[in-house]
Amino acid sequence: MASRFRFEKGSGSNEPERVNPQQHALAVAPLNSMPYIGPPTPPSDVVSTPPEQENDAGETVGPAMIFLPSHSTEEELDNILDATRNNNGVLLTGSAAMGQLGPIVGLVDIWESEDSYVFRVSLPGVSRDEKDFSCDVDPSGKITIKGVTTTGEKVVCKYSQVFTMMSQNMPPPGHFSVEFELPGPVNNHSFTGNFGIDGILEGIVKKS
Repeated sequence: MASRFRFEKGSGSNEPERVNPQQHALAVAPLNSMPYIGPPTPPSDVVSTPPEQENDAGETVGPAMIFLPSHSTEEELDNILDATRNNNGVLLTGSAAMGQLGPIVGLVDIWESEDSYVFRVSLPGVSRDEKDFSCDVDPSGKITIKGVTTTGEKVVCKYSQVFTMMSQNMPPPGHFSVEFELPGPVNNHSFTGNFGIDGILEGIVKKS
């Protein structure tokens, strides 16, 4: 397979070529994206609590979410936060509460010109080490991406300290694969890709 990659080393020196914003974008869903797709988006602010807390009956319960009115006052939120703080609870508000549980690995945008396709794939928290990452292009136009996510650890050791997880909103660590198809067959030997430090893979391949 004649896949060629460029991995960015800095923040500005290897920025990929900009795509014409007026060019029509093709909305193509991945054929396969695993292991992380996330649950449905909650409709309002969410309060999450850590596992193994005791209820009034003395029994332990697992993690819980409390759905609040969408226009709760700051005083109401402060009261709930005070009630959960003593039990190491976590209060999510704003866009954090409205978002899905972890960014989705494998969101795809595709552009088309007269002789080529350009695609961008969102790969948050994915290792950029070349030995862990691959992107294969089939002449039929099928793209297969394999890699390893490095976020969502249960324990993090930093600054000479050990931190344990209180909430998990990043993709869990482990291997994943993403597959999708371009609109038509391609010359896979013409493929070049750039996996940037922003977690975006951009590839360009000529039509066959």
